[in-house]
Amino acid sequence: MIINYPLLLDGGLSNELERQGCNLNQKLWSAKMLESHPEAIILAHLSYLESGAQCIITSSYQATLPGFMALGYDQRSASELILKSVQLAVEARDRYMSSNAHASKPLIAASIGPYGAYLANGSEYTGDYHLFHQELKDFHEPRIHLLAHSQANILACETIPSFLECKVLSEILEEVSTPAWVSFSCKDGKHISDGTPIAECAAVFAHHPTVFAIGVNCTSPEFISELIPSIRTQAGSKKIVVYPNSGAVYHAESKTWSGLADVSSCELMAKEWMDLGADVIGGCCGIGPEQIKAMSKILSTRAS
Repeated sequence: MIINYPLLLDGGLSNELERQGCNLNQKLWSAKMLESHPEAIILAHLSYLESGAQCIITSSYQATLPGFMALGYDQRSASELILKSVQLAVEARDRYMSSNAHASKPLIAASIGPYGAYLANGSEYTGDYHLFHQELKDFHEPRIHLLAHSQANILACETIPSFLECKVLSEILEEVSTPAWVSFSCKDGKHISDGTPIAECAAVFAHHPTVFAIGVNCTSPEFISELIPSIRTQAGSKKIVVYPNSGAVYHAESKTWSGLADVSSCELMAKEWMDLGADVIGGCCGIGPEQIKAMSKILSTRAS
Protein backbone atom coordinates (compact mmCIF):
# COMPACT_ATOMS: atom_id res chain seq x y z
CA MET A 1 0.00 0.00 0.00
CA ILE A 2 1.39 3.39 -1.03
CA ILE A 3 0.37 6.39 1.06
CA ASN A 4 1.22 9.95 0.14
CA TYR A 5 1.96 12.04 3.23
CA PRO A 6 0.68 14.16 4.80
CA LEU A 7 -2.56 12.17 4.73
CA LEU A 8 -5.84 13.88 5.60
CA LEU A 9 -8.47 11.85 7.43
CA ASP A 10 -12.17 12.63 7.79
CA GLY A 11 -13.92 14.05 10.85
CA GLY A 12 -16.56 12.72 13.20
CA LEU A 13 -19.04 10.38 11.56
CA SER A 14 -21.57 10.73 14.39
CA ASN A 15 -21.98 14.50 14.06
CA GLU A 16 -22.67 14.15 10.34
CA LEU A 17 -25.26 11.45 10.98
CA GLU A 18 -26.94 13.59 13.63
CA ARG A 19 -26.96 16.51 11.21
CA GLN A 20 -29.05 14.29 8.91
CA GLY A 21 -31.50 13.66 11.75
CA CYS A 22 -30.30 10.21 12.86
CA ASN A 23 -30.91 9.34 16.51
CA LEU A 24 -27.70 7.90 17.94
CA ASN A 25 -28.83 7.74 21.55
CA GLN A 26 -28.62 3.96 21.71
CA LYS A 27 -26.16 1.28 22.78
CA LEU A 28 -24.77 0.65 19.27
CA TRP A 29 -24.40 4.40 18.54
CA SER A 30 -23.68 4.98 14.83
CA ALA A 31 -23.34 1.21 14.20
CA LYS A 32 -27.13 0.89 14.50
CA MET A 33 -27.41 2.93 11.30
CA LEU A 34 -25.75 0.10 9.36
CA GLU A 35 -29.09 -1.65 9.14
CA SER A 36 -31.60 1.17 9.53
CA HIS A 37 -29.98 4.10 7.64
CA PRO A 38 -27.19 2.86 5.35
CA GLU A 39 -27.68 5.73 2.91
CA ALA A 40 -27.07 8.23 5.72
CA ILE A 41 -23.68 6.61 6.36
CA ILE A 42 -22.79 6.83 2.66
CA LEU A 43 -23.76 10.51 2.56
CA ALA A 44 -21.73 11.22 5.71
CA HIS A 45 -18.65 9.63 4.12
CA LEU A 46 -19.26 11.61 0.93
CA SER A 47 -19.42 14.90 2.81
CA TYR A 48 -15.86 14.34 4.01
CA LEU A 49 -14.54 13.13 0.68
CA GLU A 50 -15.94 16.24 -0.96
CA SER A 51 -14.21 18.31 1.73
CA GLY A 52 -10.81 16.88 0.83
CA ALA A 53 -10.45 13.82 3.07
CA GLN A 54 -8.06 11.28 1.56
CA CYS A 55 -9.06 8.48 3.95
CA ILE A 56 -12.47 7.73 5.44
CA ILE A 57 -13.02 5.69 8.60
CA THR A 58 -15.85 3.14 8.61
CA SER A 59 -18.90 3.09 10.88
CA SER A 60 -17.71 -0.04 12.72
CA TYR A 61 -16.34 1.67 15.86
CA GLN A 62 -19.14 0.30 18.01
CA ALA A 63 -20.04 -2.59 15.69
CA THR A 64 -19.03 -5.74 17.54
CA LEU A 65 -20.15 -9.34 17.48
CA PRO A 66 -21.15 -9.35 21.19
CA GLY A 67 -22.91 -5.99 20.77
CA PHE A 68 -25.09 -7.13 17.89
CA MET A 69 -25.71 -10.58 19.35
CA ALA A 70 -26.87 -9.05 22.63
CA LEU A 71 -29.63 -7.39 20.62
CA GLY A 72 -30.79 -10.67 19.07
CA TYR A 73 -28.68 -10.97 15.91
CA ASP A 74 -27.02 -14.31 15.24
CA GLN A 75 -23.27 -14.47 14.61
CA ARG A 76 -23.63 -14.58 10.83
CA SER A 77 -25.89 -11.52 10.73
CA ALA A 78 -23.60 -9.66 13.12
CA SER A 79 -20.59 -10.44 10.94
CA GLU A 80 -22.42 -9.27 7.84
CA LEU A 81 -23.30 -5.95 9.48
CA ILE A 82 -19.69 -5.35 10.50
CA LEU A 83 -18.54 -6.03 6.94
CA LYS A 84 -21.34 -3.81 5.66
CA SER A 85 -19.57 -0.84 7.26
CA VAL A 86 -16.72 -1.33 4.80
CA GLN A 87 -19.08 -1.91 1.88
CA LEU A 88 -20.83 1.42 2.56
CA ALA A 89 -17.48 3.21 2.64
CA VAL A 90 -16.57 1.57 -0.68
CA GLU A 91 -19.89 2.73 -2.14
CA ALA A 92 -19.21 6.28 -0.96
CA ARG A 93 -15.75 6.18 -2.51
CA ASP A 94 -17.13 4.84 -5.78
CA ARG A 95 -19.69 7.65 -5.96
CA TYR A 96 -16.99 10.21 -5.23
CA MET A 97 -14.68 8.81 -7.90
CA SER A 98 -17.47 8.73 -10.48
CA SER A 99 -17.67 12.52 -10.36
CA ASN A 100 -13.96 13.10 -9.58
CA ALA A 101 -12.32 10.79 -12.08
CA HIS A 102 -8.92 12.49 -11.89
CA ALA A 103 -8.72 12.49 -8.10
CA SER A 104 -6.47 10.12 -6.18
CA LYS A 105 -8.43 7.13 -4.93
CA PRO A 106 -9.21 7.64 -1.22
CA LEU A 107 -8.28 5.00 1.31
CA ILE A 108 -10.68 3.19 3.64
CA ALA A 109 -9.77 2.56 7.27
CA ALA A 110 -11.85 0.00 9.15
CA SER A 111 -12.64 1.36 12.61
CA ILE A 112 -11.91 -0.95 15.53
CA GLY A 113 -13.06 0.67 18.73
CA PRO A 114 -11.91 -0.31 22.23
CA TYR A 115 -13.71 -2.66 24.59
CA GLY A 116 -15.12 0.42 26.28
CA ALA A 117 -17.05 1.32 23.13
CA TYR A 118 -18.89 -2.01 23.39
CA LEU A 119 -19.74 -1.24 27.02
CA ALA A 120 -21.14 2.15 25.90
CA ASN A 121 -20.54 3.63 29.34
CA GLY A 122 -17.74 6.07 28.56
CA SER A 123 -14.95 3.73 29.66
CA GLU A 124 -13.07 4.29 26.40
CA TYR A 125 -12.00 7.49 28.18
CA THR A 126 -10.90 5.74 31.38
CA GLY A 127 -9.75 2.21 30.49
CA ASP A 128 -11.50 0.95 33.61
CA TYR A 129 -12.45 -2.51 32.32
CA HIS A 130 -11.51 -4.99 35.08
CA LEU A 131 -10.71 -7.64 32.46
CA PHE A 132 -7.87 -10.11 31.98
CA HIS A 133 -5.62 -10.33 28.94
CA GLN A 134 -7.36 -13.34 27.40
CA GLU A 135 -10.82 -11.82 27.81
CA LEU A 136 -9.76 -8.76 25.85
CA LYS A 137 -8.12 -10.93 23.20
CA ASP A 138 -11.26 -13.02 22.81
CA PHE A 139 -13.25 -9.81 22.34
CA HIS A 140 -11.01 -8.18 19.72
CA GLU A 141 -9.66 -11.10 17.73
CA PRO A 142 -12.76 -12.14 15.70
CA ARG A 143 -13.58 -8.60 14.53
CA ILE A 144 -9.99 -7.79 13.60
CA HIS A 145 -9.70 -10.96 11.52
CA LEU A 146 -13.07 -10.27 9.90
CA LEU A 147 -12.13 -6.72 8.88
CA ALA A 148 -8.62 -7.78 7.84
CA HIS A 149 -10.25 -9.86 5.09
CA SER A 150 -12.52 -7.04 3.91
CA GLN A 151 -11.93 -4.36 1.28
CA ALA A 152 -10.50 -1.98 3.88
CA ASN A 153 -7.00 -0.69 3.15
CA ILE A 154 -6.18 -0.05 6.80
CA LEU A 155 -7.24 -1.28 10.23
CA ALA A 156 -7.80 1.71 12.54
CA CYS A 157 -7.60 0.60 16.17
CA GLU A 158 -8.75 3.80 17.81
CA THR A 159 -9.56 5.52 21.10
CA ILE A 160 -7.57 2.91 23.02
CA PRO A 161 -7.47 3.94 26.71
CA SER A 162 -5.70 0.98 28.30
CA PHE A 163 -2.11 -0.28 28.26
CA LEU A 164 -3.35 -3.86 28.63
CA GLU A 165 -5.56 -3.37 25.58
CA CYS A 166 -2.57 -1.90 23.76
CA LYS A 167 -0.55 -5.08 24.38
CA VAL A 168 -3.46 -7.31 23.37
CA LEU A 169 -3.90 -5.44 20.10
CA SER A 170 -0.18 -5.73 19.40
CA GLU A 171 -0.45 -9.52 19.62
CA ILE A 172 -3.54 -9.80 17.41
CA LEU A 173 -2.27 -7.39 14.75
CA GLU A 174 0.77 -9.62 14.27
CA GLU A 175 -1.66 -12.29 13.03
CA VAL A 176 -2.91 -10.23 10.07
CA SER A 177 -1.25 -8.63 7.06
CA THR A 178 -3.46 -5.55 6.65
CA PRO A 179 -1.57 -2.36 7.64
CA ALA A 180 -2.85 -0.82 10.85
CA TRP A 181 -2.58 2.23 13.02
CA VAL A 182 -3.21 2.34 16.76
CA SER A 183 -4.39 5.60 18.33
CA PHE A 184 -5.04 6.29 21.99
CA SER A 185 -7.43 8.41 24.02
CA CYS A 186 -5.36 10.62 26.31
CA LYS A 187 -6.13 12.54 29.49
CA ASP A 188 -3.29 15.05 29.18
CA GLY A 189 -0.17 15.79 27.14
CA LYS A 190 1.79 12.74 28.25
CA HIS A 191 -0.56 9.95 29.38
CA ILE A 192 -3.29 7.79 27.88
CA SER A 193 -6.59 7.58 29.72
CA ASP A 194 -5.54 4.87 32.21
CA GLY A 195 -2.46 6.89 33.21
CA THR A 196 0.19 5.00 31.21
CA PRO A 197 2.76 7.30 29.54
CA ILE A 198 2.01 7.57 25.80
CA ALA A 199 5.72 7.00 25.11
CA GLU A 200 5.49 3.58 26.77
CA CYS A 201 2.55 2.69 24.51
CA ALA A 202 4.41 3.88 21.42
CA ALA A 203 7.35 1.65 22.31
CA VAL A 204 5.10 -1.43 22.07
CA PHE A 205 4.60 -0.76 18.35
CA ALA A 206 7.97 0.77 17.43
CA HIS A 207 9.07 -2.37 15.58
CA HIS A 208 5.67 -3.94 14.89
CA PRO A 209 5.43 -5.70 11.51
CA THR A 210 1.97 -4.43 10.51
CA VAL A 211 1.40 -1.25 12.55
CA PHE A 212 2.64 1.65 10.41
CA ALA A 213 1.40 4.55 12.55
CA ILE A 214 0.91 5.36 16.22
CA GLY A 215 -1.04 8.26 17.62
CA VAL A 216 -3.95 9.90 19.36
CA ASN A 217 -7.64 10.43 18.65
CA CYS A 218 -10.77 11.64 20.44
CA THR A 219 -8.56 13.71 22.73
CA SER A 220 -8.77 17.45 23.37
CA PRO A 221 -6.77 19.40 20.76
CA GLU A 222 -5.03 21.33 23.54
CA PHE A 223 -2.92 18.23 24.33
CA ILE A 224 -1.90 17.22 20.79
CA SER A 225 1.17 19.43 20.44
CA GLU A 226 2.68 17.93 23.59
CA LEU A 227 1.66 14.36 22.74
CA ILE A 228 3.30 14.30 19.30
CA PRO A 229 6.90 14.67 20.57
CA SER A 230 6.14 12.27 23.43
CA ILE A 231 5.13 9.63 20.88
CA ARG A 232 8.09 10.39 18.64
CA THR A 233 10.60 9.60 21.40
CA GLN A 234 9.68 5.90 21.26
CA ALA A 235 7.95 5.43 17.89
CA GLY A 236 11.06 4.68 15.86
CA SER A 237 10.33 5.16 12.16
CA LYS A 238 6.55 4.78 12.52
CA LYS A 239 4.26 7.51 11.22
CA ILE A 240 2.32 9.63 13.69
CA VAL A 241 -1.47 9.95 13.42
CA VAL A 242 -3.54 12.58 15.24
CA TYR A 243 -7.25 13.25 14.96
CA PRO A 244 -8.56 14.98 18.07
CA ASN A 245 -12.11 15.84 18.98
CA SER A 246 -13.28 19.43 19.19
CA GLY A 247 -12.48 19.75 22.88
CA ALA A 248 -15.99 18.85 23.99
CA VAL A 249 -17.04 16.83 27.02
CA TYR A 250 -18.81 13.48 26.41
CA HIS A 251 -21.82 12.49 28.55
CA ALA A 252 -22.12 8.70 28.50
CA GLU A 253 -25.67 8.66 29.92
CA SER A 254 -27.18 10.68 27.08
CA LYS A 255 -24.48 9.88 24.50
CA THR A 256 -24.10 13.57 23.72
CA TRP A 257 -21.30 16.14 23.65
CA SER A 258 -21.34 19.60 25.19
CA GLY A 259 -19.12 22.67 25.39
CA LEU A 260 -17.87 22.52 21.82
CA ALA A 261 -14.55 24.31 21.49
CA ASP A 262 -13.84 26.92 18.83
CA VAL A 263 -12.48 24.99 15.85
CA SER A 264 -12.00 27.98 13.56
CA SER A 265 -8.25 27.66 14.07
CA CYS A 266 -8.07 24.22 12.42
CA GLU A 267 -5.68 25.46 9.73
CA LEU A 268 -3.23 26.76 12.35
CA MET A 269 -3.51 23.59 14.42
CA ALA A 270 -2.92 21.35 11.40
CA LYS A 271 0.17 23.36 10.47
CA GLU A 272 1.53 23.19 14.01
CA TRP A 273 0.97 19.43 14.24
CA MET A 274 2.70 18.83 10.91
CA ASP A 275 5.62 20.99 12.00
CA LEU A 276 5.90 18.82 15.12
CA GLY A 277 6.01 15.65 13.02
CA ALA A 278 2.43 14.44 12.50
CA ASP A 279 2.01 12.54 9.22
CA VAL A 280 -1.70 11.67 9.32
CA ILE A 281 -4.15 14.34 10.49
CA GLY A 282 -7.92 14.60 10.81
CA GLY A 283 -10.68 15.04 13.33
CA CYS A 284 -12.94 13.04 15.61
CA CYS A 285 -16.18 13.88 17.45
CA GLY A 286 -17.36 17.44 16.84
CA ILE A 287 -15.01 18.02 13.89
CA GLY A 288 -17.04 18.30 10.68
CA PRO A 289 -16.55 18.78 6.93
CA GLU A 290 -15.89 22.52 7.23
CA GLN A 291 -13.00 21.91 9.60
CA ILE A 292 -11.61 19.11 7.43
CA LYS A 293 -11.78 21.43 4.43
CA ALA A 294 -9.78 24.01 6.38
CA MET A 295 -7.15 21.39 7.24
CA SER A 296 -7.07 20.32 3.60
CA LYS A 297 -5.78 23.76 2.57
CA ILE A 298 -2.76 23.40 4.81
CA LEU A 299 -2.03 19.76 3.97
CA SER A 300 -2.28 20.35 0.22
CA THR A 301 0.18 23.22 0.51
CA ARG A 302 2.61 21.03 2.44
CA ALA A 303 2.21 18.13 -0.01
CA SER A 304 3.09 20.37 -2.94
